[in-house]
Amino acid sequence: RWDNGGVMEEILAARHEMAGLLDFADYAELSLATKMAATPQQVVEFLQDLVARSRPQALREFSELQQFARDRDGLASLQAWDVPYYSELLRRSLYAISEQELRPFFPAPRVIAGMFELVGRLFTISIEQDESIRSNHPDVTFYRVHRGGVEIAGFYLDLYARDNKRGGAWMADCRNRYRDSRGNTRLPVAFLTCNFTPSAVGEPSLLTHGEVTTLFHEFGHGLHHMLTGVDVAAVSGINGVPWDAVELPSQFLENWCWQKSVLELISGHYQTGETLPGELLERLLAAKNFQSGMLMMRQLELSLFDFHLHHGYDPLKPAPIQRVLDDVRDKLSVVPVADFNRFQHGFSHIFAGGYAAGYYSYKWAEVLSADAFSRFEEEGLFNRDIGKGFLHWILEPGGSRDPAELFREFRGRDPDSEALLRHNGIHADTIVERPGADSSRAGENQ
Repeated sequence: RWDNGGVMEEILAARHEMAGLLDFADYAELSLATKMAATPQQVVEFLQDLVARSRPQALREFSELQQFARDRDGLASLQAWDVPYYSELLRRSLYAISEQELRPFFPAPRVIAGMFELVGRLFTISIEQDESIRSNHPDVTFYRVHRGGVEIAGFYLDLYARDNKRGGAWMADCRNRYRDSRGNTRLPVAFLTCNFTPSAVGEPSLLTHGEVTTLFHEFGHGLHHMLTGVDVAAVSGINGVPWDAVELPSQFLENWCWQKSVLELISGHYQTGETLPGELLERLLAAKNFQSGMLMMRQLELSLFDFHLHHGYDPLKPAPIQRVLDDVRDKLSVVPVADFNRFQHGFSHIFAGGYAAGYYSYKWAEVLSADAFSRFEEEGLFNRDIGKGFLHWILEPGGSRDPAELFREFRGRDPDSEALLRHNGIHADTIVERPGADSSRAGENQ
C-alpha cells in the first residue's frame, strides 16, 4: 500500500526526458553541466579508484569486528542488525572515550573565541560582536568582520536549539556582496545556525567534539560567503559555485579541529580553564578513524548507485532500481545487508533533494578539502602566506571562475586523493582489482 517504487521510476523517467529535451544523453550529463567534474566517465573512475584503495582496509575492519563479536559472545556470523551494536562495543574497548567525557573541555565561548583567532591568523581578519544590532531572540548575536580596520562583512550566530526552530545546522545568505546602481559596495551578511544544547543557568553551553566540527564546518561556508571579493551578486560568495566544489571551504576548516595546536586554542575546562589533557587528547585522535574504511565504502556504494541510476538510463527498458543497487552492492559491499532492506525508497538525497547524479559530490569535495589542507600540513598550519593563497584562489573568487582552475592555482597541480585517504587512516597497502574494471559503466541501466 505504501510502496513508492512507482513514483521513483516516474522520477527517473522524467529526469531522462528533461535531459533529452536539453540535448543531453542522460540526466548524469545534465547534472555535470553545472558541476566541477567534466564527464560521467571521470566521476565513475574517480569513485572506482577510491573503492580500489579503500576496500582492503574496510575488509580488514569488518573481519576485526567479526572476530570481536565471536570472541565476546560466540557469534558465528555477524548480521546487519548486529553491526552498529558491536561496532560501538569495539570502539569503547579500543579507545575508552565518549563525547560526554569531552563536553566540559569545550565550552561554547572558548570554542568560538579560538575559532575566531584561528581564522584571524589565516586570513588576516578580526571579528567583534556588535551588541547594538537587534535580533529575533536573545541567543542570536551579531558580529562584524574587519580587515585592516575596514569592515568587510557581518554575520548572525544562532547556536542553540529552542522551540519552533528548525533542526540541523546550516549557513544561509542574509545578503550577498554586490555593487549597487550608485557604485556602492553592499557588504555580505550571513546566517550561521546550529542546534546545540543551550547553557544551564550560570554556566556556558558545553559542546561535544562532534558539535565543534559542525560549527567549524558551517563557519567555513560562512567564510566563503563573507570573504568574497566579487561584486556581482550572482557569482559572489557561494553563488554560482558548482555543487561538487561548494563544500571545499567547509570541510577544509574541519581539519583544524583535529590538530593539537588548535585544540589548545578552542578547548578549556569550563570550571578550571585546563586545556584538553594529553591522555584524553590522544584517545580522541586515536578514535578519529575508527572503521573509516567501512564508512568510506558505504558512501562510495551510495555514490555509485546514484550515478548508475542516472547514467546510461534506457527509457525503453529501464533496469529495476533494486537490481541496480544489488549490482553495486555485489561488487562493493563489505557490511551485510538484510534481504528486506529497502533503503533506496527513503533515499531522499537523490529522489527528493538536490543530489541526483551528484551524491559523489561529498567525496569529490572531501578530496579537494583534504588536499588543500595538506598544503598547510606541509608548509605550516598557521602559515599566513598559504592562508593568503587560499583566500585569493578559493574564497574570494566565489563562482566567477572554474573551480578546477582555481584549485590548480592554489595547489600547483590537480587534486590528489592521497591526502583524503591519509586523513582517514586508510593505507592502501593491498590494491584489489577495481570493481567493474572490465567496464567503466558496470552496473548501469541498460
